[in-house]
Formats: sequence, C-alpha cells, structure tokens
Amino acid sequence: MAKTQITSPRMKAPGGHFSHATTVAARGRLVFISGMTAHTPDGSVAGVGDPEAQTRQVCENLKAAVEAAGGTMADICRVDVYVRNMEHFDAVHKVRREYFAPPLPASTMVEVSNMTHPDYLVEISAIAVLEDA
Repeated sequence: MAKTQITSPRMKAPGGHFSHATTVAARGRLVFISGMTAHTPDGSVAGVGDPEAQTRQVCENLKAAVEAAGGTMADICRVDVYVRNMEHFDAVHKVRREYFAPPLPASTMVEVSNMTHPDYLVEISAIAVLEDA
C-alpha cells in the first residue's frame, strides 16, 4: 500500500527517525499490532540494560507480526514508542533507521515510569495498512 510522508514548512523537521504525518489510501486491511517488547521466541528478555539491543528485538517482533499478517515493515504507518528513559531516544532511533525506510511512519514517543516487566526498556505498538488480499 503506497504511503506518503507529509512535511510542512510551518513545522520544525522531526528530531528523530519519523514523520510528522503519513497518508495512505483508505482501502485495504488495517493491522493493529500490540505493544511489542524485547521478548525473544524462547521467552527470555533480549538486551537487559541495553536500549539499542532491546529496540532491535522489539523491531524484529514488529516485523514478525506484520509479516504474519501478510505485510512488511514498509506497510507500518504509525508507531507508538514507550521508553523507560527518554535519554534512550538516540539509541532507539538509531535502530529504527535499520527497520524503517522513507516514507517514515508517524510516531509518538513517551517516557513511562513502569512496564509489565522490570527489565523492559522499550515497547512499541504499531498500525499497518495492507492491500486487500
């Protein structure tokens, strides 16, 4: 599904690897991906204490979910990122550059005080739009 990154000269350029807004054709299938954490397939937590390693595992989990639905990372139009420490912003975006190519998804990142496991540093949920099968 073709998507377009929206920019405006009336806004400062994004400070990370994301788009202020993204448009996509309204036809297709919406895929709502729950918050992905750094759990590996065996149930362990990847990269304990390492926000870059955890973000990589989170992105691998997002990739697995969108591919299971029949799409690709390019179909993801929106992500919501939850971090335990906003100082991890650069590490998170460094990894996001490996997984998301332009046009970039719209994004929100917020710092949270707790997650469902004490070792989690990053959680990302996503919305993808896939062409009708």
